[in-house]
Amino acid sequence: MEKIKLPVTGSGYYEIRLESIGGLGANLCGKMLGELGVKYLDLNSASFSSYGSEKTGTPVKGFIRYCDKEKEIRVHSPVTEPNLLVIFHQALLKDGGVWAGCNENTEAIIAIEEGQETDALNVPDPIKACHVVKAQKIAMETHSRINVVMLGAMARVMGFAALEDVNQICADALGKKYPDALKGNLEGIKRGYEEVKRIEGKDSQAVSLKQSPKWGYETAPIGGINPQFGNTVATDLSPSRQGYIPLFIKERCINCGMCDSTCPDMVFQFAPGLYKGKEMMVNQGLDYYHCKGCLRCVEVCPVNALVRGVESEHPGKGYFLPNKDLLHMPDYIKAGPDGYVTSESYLTEKRMEGGEV
Repeated sequence: MEKIKLPVTGSGYYEIRLESIGGLGANLCGKMLGELGVKYLDLNSASFSSYGSEKTGTPVKGFIRYCDKEKEIRVHSPVTEPNLLVIFHQALLKDGGVWAGCNENTEAIIAIEEGQETDALNVPDPIKACHVVKAQKIAMETHSRINVVMLGAMARVMGFAALEDVNQICADALGKKYPDALKGNLEGIKRGYEEVKRIEGKDSQAVSLKQSPKWGYETAPIGGINPQFGNTVATDLSPSRQGYIPLFIKERCINCGMCDSTCPDMVFQFAPGLYKGKEMMVNQGLDYYHCKGCLRCVEVCPVNALVRGVESEHPGKGYFLPNKDLLHMPDYIKAGPDGYVTSESYLTEKRMEGGEV
């Protein structure tokens, strides 16, 4: 095997960071990348993921490092300055933090939706290159998953991983467990490899994103405590949604408060008002910034004042009322809904051992 010349930077490693949300397969993709380096690229490699509760929509990060066989991997912390940044869902672009640590040595791959304008991606400057791939569209057409499409795109952009090696690591990881899905997965890898494209011309003009300052001596709050660390009050949960939203039919509402009691995310906005001539707390609307699409409210509503709707059919959401008491009001472009849950690929896929193929 011809020795691979890794495009490493000052750290001596080739480092990859995956930015994703639960349900898109980034964790498995990171594991396959780690095994790819050892089994087929004759490299030393390390991979691990960072995530909270293991459920669809929660933030997921994956970290992979490669180096020559002669060098040991002695760093086991998250990747802060990636050679390759891979963003699995375009809704994540609303958070400037996904670009943290990117520099002139970083190449990025972004999974965009059909019809997404590439000149609206808000790519920060400086960055070496930006690539896009219609991962969801390809996954739907090949009856595969977004993670294998992104795996193929990564192989193309990295430049030192052959397509046949990526196919083989996919067969090793998924072939025996899900043999019926292997053909579609390999086709998804192939199309991701072939259809990823570099943004050129005017589309490659980057804009500067305002990054949150790093915590340190001069930026720490008085007393050295960050009172809002990890607080979902400052988080937009809309990327968690998988195609469905609750729709509010106000004329049916009896203001019983069952929706507010069952909602885990402060979505429903009640305020003093009149209902049938009586003063009471009245449902004013929904804060869709904080709605992750669990639809518990739809299940619990006794009068069908809340019904399930397909988000792509409602770009202008009725009774959208952000919570005025929240500490953070998102001030960025609207994200497109994740339509995978209503796609033919999702509806026809098989479930095996409790997982999705």
